[in-house]
Amino acid sequence: PYETDGVVIRVDSLLDFDSLGSTSHHPRGAIAYKYAAEQATTALLAVEIQVGKTGQLTPVAHLAPVRLAGTTDSRASLHNFQEVARKDIRVGDSVIVEKAGEIIPYVVQVVAETRTGDEQPVVPPISCPACESAVRQSDDEVAIYCSNAECPEILRGVLRHFASRRALDIEGLGHKLIDQLVLADLVQGIPDL
Repeated sequence: PYETDGVVIRVDSLLDFDSLGSTSHHPRGAIAYKYAAEQATTALLAVEIQVGKTGQLTPVAHLAPVRLAGTTDSRASLHNFQEVARKDIRVGDSVIVEKAGEIIPYVVQVVAETRTGDEQPVVPPISCPACESAVRQSDDEVAIYCSNAECPEILRGVLRHFASRRALDIEGLGHKLIDQLVLADLVQGIPDL
């Protein structure tokens, strides 16, 4: 009657369990099995390019809402543009999605046989969607970055991280307030806080 991602099978007798001993990693009297991740098919409606705190440009899929592993999801990571090209993902495709680690939705593959010919390719940007600066890519990386160190979206990302629970945990300094501060040009960096 509840969601679970796997099962542990264990020897019932404590005496037998102890007599089986263990390896350097796990007891021999128990083994864990993960169920295959739940998958669903949905439509890829659009691709948004997200600018991260390092300036990395990440494609994000906007999906027709789909129920998956206990939640309704309408966004999924596409990781990077090289992965989009490898999977031949296009806007308008029917795609199979699942959750990595039962948490983060991502596109597993395209259902190519449902293509109508109206699907649009996802093209890597030549400029940052936030500040329109040129993008850069080093030869040893697949990631594409905004070249503008003063990009407002990079600043927002840095401030969000700085104020987050995993960093300084600044109560009340959330996404909306950070957006207002940056938009009003009251904050140009962490020292301004």
